[in-house]
Amino acid sequence: MAMMGSMLLSLRPFLTTIFFLTLTVLKVSASSSVIFYNKCQHPVWPGIQPSAGKPVLARGGFKLAPNRAYSLQLPALWSGRFWGRHGCSFDAGGRGRCATGDCGGSLFCNGIGGSPPATLAEFTLGNEQDFYDVSLVDGYNLPISITPFKGSGKCSYAGCVSDLNTMCPVGLQVRSRDNKRVVACKSACSAFNSPRYCCTGSYGSPQACKPTVYSKIFKTACPKAYSYAYDDPTSIATCTKANYLVTFCPHRR
Repeated sequence: MAMMGSMLLSLRPFLTTIFFLTLTVLKVSASSSVIFYNKCQHPVWPGIQPSAGKPVLARGGFKLAPNRAYSLQLPALWSGRFWGRHGCSFDAGGRGRCATGDCGGSLFCNGIGGSPPATLAEFTLGNEQDFYDVSLVDGYNLPISITPFKGSGKCSYAGCVSDLNTMCPVGLQVRSRDNKRVVACKSACSAFNSPRYCCTGSYGSPQACKPTVYSKIFKTACPKAYSYAYDDPTSIATCTKANYLVTFCPHRR
């Protein structure tokens, strides 16, 4: 079975094996497919932001119910980022807001990025090699993982599976409107706006900008994710001619 365009799939936990078997036949010769799979106990509203000059896909956002998946074909050489919005409410016209990851108060982000903090899944597709990573540089709101399928090369897993909201330092916490729980964790850059934490100014190089106590908390919890701007060596993954599974709230590996 070949999938073209976007297709919504209804999944139950006991059908997971069939789901993974389906992934193995998704390869399209001209481009890659991304499957978004929501394993959270609550809805997630994935957001999509293309890099400059690349097309907006699926109008930039949609709703994904628990235990549902959505297949999206990526154009060749596409690059951009995906993230999960949480605690959203939209009217019939698609206007509203999200507790985390909001993109201008719209269901359809249409090229607008998500408001930090938000966990990012980043992709750059190439002719010979794809690059991808999960980034906490803009902070954290939901666990995300990236798993490649049917590709060649190292093709390693990337992600942040740990719930950083449960261990977020007080100075980085974003709390719910009723102040009863932490819904997101800011990056130190966003919280303190300091060159040391943002890797700007005199800290604007890999030699000058080093891990901080805050980025080390992120890295210890999520060793397969970017913890700060120059965390390249252990964070970027590569694969060739693959399809990708982006999972929200994946089980701990």
